[in-house]
Amino acid sequence: MNPLANGINRLCETTGKLTSFLALPLVLVVVYEVFMRYVFNAPTSWGFEATTFIYGIHFILGLSYTYKHNGHVAIDVFEARLQPRTRVILRIIVSLVLFIPTVGLLATYGIIYAASSWSQWEHASTSWAPAIYPFKSIMALGFVLLFLQGVAKLIEDFKSLGQNGH
Repeated sequence: MNPLANGINRLCETTGKLTSFLALPLVLVVVYEVFMRYVFNAPTSWGFEATTFIYGIHFILGLSYTYKHNGHVAIDVFEARLQPRTRVILRIIVSLVLFIPTVGLLATYGIIYAASSWSQWEHASTSWAPAIYPFKSIMALGFVLLFLQGVAKLIEDFKSLGQNGH
């Protein structure tokens, strides 16, 4: 196997598994907010925003893990009818023409977006007013990881194309 693809796969696998643990604080914050709102009629000023941030981190850092495990929506109805070699060629073309350029731009502009937020020490315009530059950085990281996972899959597809005529 390719050491670069293996390293990316390990990174995305580890990130995805660690990110899955964010479900626990997400549930705790939601339960606390619901309890405060409906039992004591005293909603928090931070609960909704905190759940948005936690879920956002969970979602964005899970993208590469999901892609690694083929969990995203795909064109299976077309791909299933193709021969294995043709299927790999189609995946390579789609990766090179659509996935890599699109996710590459998302990663690039995500980094620019995060850097701009850091340069302004940006905070949310709510009463809680948390710093949002760390969250924008995590968003950029999520797109970078997704891009890297796309590169790893592309490497694996090229390798499988060269093996045994498949």
